[in-house]
This record gives sequence, structure tokens and C-alpha cells, in this order.
Amino acid sequence: MNSWLSCCDDYDSQSINRRRFLQRTGKLAFLGGAAIAGSPLILPSGISRGSEPIASSSAPTSESLVKLLYEALSPGQREKVCFAWDHQDSKRGLLRTRIANNWDITDQYINDDFYSDDQRALIRAVFESLYQPEWHAKIDQQLDDDAGGFGEQNSIAIFGEPGSEHFEFVLTGRHMTVRCDGNSTEHMAFGGPIFYGHAADGFDEGPTHPGNVFWPQAVEANKLYQALDGKQQQLALVKQGLPREQRVGFQGAEGKFQGIPLTEFSSDQKERVQEVLRKLVEPYRQNDRDEVIACLNQQGGLDACHLAFFQEGDIGKDGVWDNWRLEGPSFVWHFRGSPHVHVWVNVANDAGVKLNA
Repeated sequence: MNSWLSCCDDYDSQSINRRRFLQRTGKLAFLGGAAIAGSPLILPSGISRGSEPIASSSAPTSESLVKLLYEALSPGQREKVCFAWDHQDSKRGLLRTRIANNWDITDQYINDDFYSDDQRALIRAVFESLYQPEWHAKIDQQLDDDAGGFGEQNSIAIFGEPGSEHFEFVLTGRHMTVRCDGNSTEHMAFGGPIFYGHAADGFDEGPTHPGNVFWPQAVEANKLYQALDGKQQQLALVKQGLPREQRVGFQGAEGKFQGIPLTEFSSDQKERVQEVLRKLVEPYRQNDRDEVIACLNQQGGLDACHLAFFQEGDIGKDGVWDNWRLEGPSFVWHFRGSPHVHVWVNVANDAGVKLNA
């Protein structure tokens, strides 16, 4: 769906106007980026469309919207969805850092009666602010296909008190875990590990993945594979053994990484790696893009990474690799495209950060 309002038709005009205001002001500017392998990676601060800037610097930040949401919750609601920064769940451990491909961080779905219309509007505003505006319709399409629309099977939690030294907003559901932490989560990009996925054409999508909003990331990676020479392709292709998709904990600088080290690439090939990286971070707000690049720089840049393509799980046996992985000492971006897309992301500047999956 192009608008989250299309899933609900019982809002009065005043609520709709408030919601549209929050949605507009929550959107961030579209900011371009370039990454240089083997040297500091820098994403420019912004671009403009024509002569006009795309967004005003006075627009609310994701974090300020989380604070507004927190303040709008009643004490009874906070008991259900707000937790201490280091809250430990009896079954799931440190709840704030939990990651899975399909889970509910709390029992209250966004579209339940638990939340008011205005609270749902704030949740939606936070959600939209975490993505680039041109990705909103794509993410909504994923939610439509996988969960019946935004909020139908999504739940949220807030850890710590927004505006304090440490706080984090987490939204989960089928094929989705996203975070907003105001840079208060030490060492981590995105505030911690994230997950995204899509089953656009049923559980078994087929080799072309029709309608999958994330498949273009794999298309870009396969273009890179085709640009490798024969020896490089042999190094990059893992013929036996596909790692468990959840295995995205950090190995550190002494890790045994699958695939080809990016130090084996020519300058032209490294530019193609940059294109892949740009495609991977493309959906997200600039702040999260910058954190990814900063973390990557601190652990040695792309030259510290390996790239692996996996023969196992090649749908259609067509040599277009559905499963692939970009990994460094404290950087893991694991793309599983078989039988449909699951992507696990874990990025930090310190390999000692533990994964809770």
C-alpha cells in the first residue's frame, strides 16, 4: 500500500490531519553516499533536488518522535511496552538486543485497541523516519505481502527513557526488526542487529523473485560476481556448506571468513563493492548509514571484509546466487534468497559485542 491510512477507514478528519502532519515532518532528506574501499568511507552530508533542499533541518528527528510517543503513553501502557535499558526477559535474555526473523517484542500489536489513533500516528512517524522517503512504499509493500499491512502484526517496545543517556525504540514483526537509539547504544550501528525480508510471491519465490523489494540488492551483488575473473570467482564461490542464516555473530580480526578477501579485488572491482554497499544501506536514514560506515572504518574498511556466494540454495540452478554474505571482523550482512528473502545485519565497531539471536 502507498499509504498506511488505506488499511483503516474509520478515522475522523482531525485525526487524519494530525497524522499527515506527523508523517510529513517525520521524513528525512534523501542523502546520497559514496564509499571507498580500503580508505575512510564517507557519505556526504546531503544533496538537493534541483535548487531546493528536500527537507528542513527543523524537521523532528526519529529520536524526538520517540520521546513524544513515550510522553503520550499512559502509565498503564508503559507497564506493557516500556522497559528498563537492560531488561532481561526470562525466556529471551536481553530483550533490547534480541533479533529474529518473525517475532513480537511485546504482546500489543500497533493496530490493536491498546493504542489511540494519535499514538499510532506517532509510531508510524517514527517508523517512516527510519527509512528514506522513497522507500516508504516499498516497505509498505513488504508489510502488505507478509503481514497484512503496517501495524497488523507489528509490535513495539521502548527501553530506557527517551531523552536520557540510554534509550531505544524497537519495532518487530514478520520479516522486520528495526531500531532507533539516538546513538546511545555503544559501538553498534542501527542501535543493534536488524532484520528485513520479503516473501513477495509466496513462500517459494522462484529464481527471479518477482516483486521482491529487496532482490535488487542480490542483483547488484551478482553483477559484482560476474565482474570477477575465473580465479576470483572460484575463491568467492562456496560450493559446499551454507551457514545458518542466524549465524551473524562477530568473528573478530582473526576470524575464518568464507569467500574471497576484498584485498584480492582491483580498483574497478572495489568500486563495484561500493555499489553493493550503497544498495544495502539505501533504504535507511542518513544517521544509520553514517553509523554503518563509521563502524566499518574502525574495523579496517572494506579491505578487512570477505565476500562469499553460496552454490547451495541456488534456485533454478541458474548461477544467479540467491545466497551471499559480506563479512568482516565486526560486520555481517547475510543475504538469504532461498526460498524467499531473509537478510540479517549486524554491524559494530567492536567485535566483542555479543549477539542475542
